[in-house]
Amino acid sequence: MAVSPQAEAACPKCEGRGWVLVADGGAGTAQRCDCFKRDLGPALLNQAQVPERYLNCRLANFDTRHPDPGVRAQLNRALADTRRYVEGFLREDGSYAPLGLVFYGPPGTGKTHLAVAVLIELIEGYRVAGRFADFTTLIHRIQSTFDPSSPQSKQQVLDPIMEAPLLVLDELGAQKPTPWVQDILYLIINNRYNQRLPTLFTTNYLLDSPAGSAEKSLDRGADIAFAGDRVLSRRIEARLVSRLCEMARAIPMDAVTDHRREVKMPANRV
Repeated sequence: MAVSPQAEAACPKCEGRGWVLVADGGAGTAQRCDCFKRDLGPALLNQAQVPERYLNCRLANFDTRHPDPGVRAQLNRALADTRRYVEGFLREDGSYAPLGLVFYGPPGTGKTHLAVAVLIELIEGYRVAGRFADFTTLIHRIQSTFDPSSPQSKQQVLDPIMEAPLLVLDELGAQKPTPWVQDILYLIINNRYNQRLPTLFTTNYLLDSPAGSAEKSLDRGADIAFAGDRVLSRRIEARLVSRLCEMARAIPMDAVTDHRREVKMPANRV
């Protein structure tokens, strides 16, 4: 096979073919060249459908500044736990760890930044095929398939979400808990639970209702008091919360108030 000068220059090791022969005592075994894995990165990132706003999210640029030392400590713990997750994602046998993460706390605390940073860094570091999905947008996309002129079916929208090797499901619990929404969520979470596919969740709701959590949040001046109506089981079925607690490690960010208002907005003032 003739190889163009451009392809040869791009990778002299495989001469642009994407495959190299590895000695095995016989004719040799074909294996993917390192350049193939390297060149997959941009394509996988594009397929992940990360919104433009979050494309620069990395663990290295996660902002842990805050005037309150207790809040700073929680932000730093969240960052450290997330970094350990990335470092331990690839297991010794070459498989991926099935456990995910669930980031919970009020709006504006950096939950989505951390979740997307994990997704992007695993795409770039391990060439993991992943997907970002905002739950409210996903529900609207599925509803649009009910139109007879829709170019996609419900299954065509759902399959990439349910089957993605790594998924970020953003704003869990944001939609009103109608039976139809609950059914969609059950399909996604239960399928990923059964297949042991790692999932990163973000939610503005507590996973449970520990004693004193509402009072603590109110004392901190939080915009959202995590009282009974701020518990995730009020928004999604208890059986799904149970599965979520088994399939994802909790990363609390509930001590943080709105980071956008307290840090980002003052920094943007002229």
